[in-house]
Amino acid sequence: MEVLGSILEAVGDTPLVRLTKVAGGVRATVLAKLEMLNPGGSVKDRIGLRMIEAAERQGLLRPGGTIVEPTSGNTGHGLAIAAAIHGYRCIFVMPDKMSQEKIALLRAYGAEVVITPTAVPPESPESYYRVADRLTEEIPGAFQPNQYFNAENPAAHYDTTGPEIWRQTDGRITALVVGVGTGGTITGTARYLKERNPDLLVVGADPEGSIYSGEVHPYLTEGIGEDFWPDTFDPSLVDRWVRVGDREAFRMARRITREEGILVGGSSGTAVVAAVEVARELGPDDVVVVILPDTGRNYLSKLYSDSWLLQYGLTDRPEVLRVEEVLQAKHGDMPSLVTVNAHEKVRQAIDVLQEYSISQAPVVREAGVDVTQFVGAVHENALLDRIFRDPDALQADVAEVMGPPIALVEFDEPIEVAFEALQHGPAVLVVKAGQALGVLTRSDLLEFLAHRRPA
Repeated sequence: MEVLGSILEAVGDTPLVRLTKVAGGVRATVLAKLEMLNPGGSVKDRIGLRMIEAAERQGLLRPGGTIVEPTSGNTGHGLAIAAAIHGYRCIFVMPDKMSQEKIALLRAYGAEVVITPTAVPPESPESYYRVADRLTEEIPGAFQPNQYFNAENPAAHYDTTGPEIWRQTDGRITALVVGVGTGGTITGTARYLKERNPDLLVVGADPEGSIYSGEVHPYLTEGIGEDFWPDTFDPSLVDRWVRVGDREAFRMARRITREEGILVGGSSGTAVVAAVEVARELGPDDVVVVILPDTGRNYLSKLYSDSWLLQYGLTDRPEVLRVEEVLQAKHGDMPSLVTVNAHEKVRQAIDVLQEYSISQAPVVREAGVDVTQFVGAVHENALLDRIFRDPDALQADVAEVMGPPIALVEFDEPIEVAFEALQHGPAVLVVKAGQALGVLTRSDLLEFLAHRRPA
């Protein structure tokens, strides 16, 4: 039987997939290594077990001990899986920009999560690095693998990721593109591959705001980029840097998901933007391998949320829909404006409502569309209540039983204005230059939103 001894044995040997849509138009072959297919959903599964087993051999981690680690989430997942099998308690310290999905996933493994501010320097006692250090010192039997300084991090990729890529490409790889965080993935993988092909082009994909390729400032892409230089990173192995902004990275990540069918995180978007840029400069015999670090399931509330992208100015606002468009989209033969005269009898007003199958109508002083003539409104529920209690009201003038006028909305206002007005009443009167154009109801707006075709 083909049976694994534990889930840990499923780590690695991730496939290479050709990118045909997002890399369309380039002559070089662009291949993506799908690290989200590791059990924990990311490339960091490769280093979790390695760091724990090394600590056990060195006597730094003993049975019943506690693992404390500063992480953007993915290393925590890899450590949590290994710790669950080995029986260790886990405490992970994360900056507050990380997604709720990552936090919930760590807690699902039984880990404790401590959240710290993002916008503080690494030496601040509030930074997630220093908080993790303090917890490690305070908790008896605690051990911090510290992926930023642990040699097992790049070693894991030298022993696994590099050999896999060399074997999968039959040694034909000519360029390697990796998003750089701790630097372990690019260092270990590039070192192995450059030993076999010294001419290999190694490209570091870096978010705007990271220290590796420019000025340091806050950014939203998770898991890559840093504000200091980790010991696990050998920058001499990187031949070229490509700096990618959050907006471009997230847009590419969404394209990869929708066009290639691969659900990826924002750091994968960063890496693929860099890979396509490099591939455009290469020839048909070149093979570019880009590592896609993690799954997009960790970011459904962030880069896959249109409202979140709008909140941070990372996408264009949707087209502005005007009230007039909703009015023009009304179906059927009914006139856009049906009114009742204030001097007509209530019975006649009811006949008008029934003739056009409407539940309310504006009341006018005299026939016409000038808004100064609109003096009130009749509503079937109010008429029913009045007539049920006083049948003689059928013979009264409409002016005696009408309610206040329907709220006015200008024809060129965004539909959000009509929506807000419809929260307080069943209909609005659409006007232009002091002239009434028609009545919009909640039903009209609902039908428009349900059947309009997005631009």
